[in-house]
Amino acid sequence: MTIAFMRYNMISRSSGKNAVASAAYRSGSRLRDRQSGKIKNYTRKEEVKYSEIDLPKGCTEKYRDRETLWNAVEQQSKRKDARLARELIIALPRELSLEDDIKVLQKYIKNEFTTDGMIADWSVHMKEDNPHCHVMLTVKPLGQDGETFVGQKTSTFKLDQNGDRIPRVDEN
Repeated sequence: MTIAFMRYNMISRSSGKNAVASAAYRSGSRLRDRQSGKIKNYTRKEEVKYSEIDLPKGCTEKYRDRETLWNAVEQQSKRKDARLARELIIALPRELSLEDDIKVLQKYIKNEFTTDGMIADWSVHMKEDNPHCHVMLTVKPLGQDGETFVGQKTSTFKLDQNGDRIPRVDEN
């Protein structure tokens, strides 16, 4: 029997995190942090079975490139305690195939995050006893140019009928 599990984290400078390094680790890729010049290489992570970047409507296609996306977030976040990204870790049912997991995740991420203007960078990790997905979400929405992160931070919460904040969870 599958037990639902989702954890929410912030990736922020105040906790010593870097968006480029975080994305490289979660996607099992090699990315260069343009600010420090350091290269983060996690290409030997065998558990990463699938990665994708979903863009909201009106977003520039250049953000389909993971290195470009997260370096832009780092560059445009000026504060030393900046919140760079949100992360969701979602447990996946062992009963579903990788293809089925991907279909469900694509629909969920589009419906709950990219339609609200967030860019979602997500990767499926298939560990034998712990299949799960890491979803990194941009914190600030894109400006009208589809390239610059501006304005008030987007929310991963919805409001219930009483106006109280509740997490965005697919009712299915």
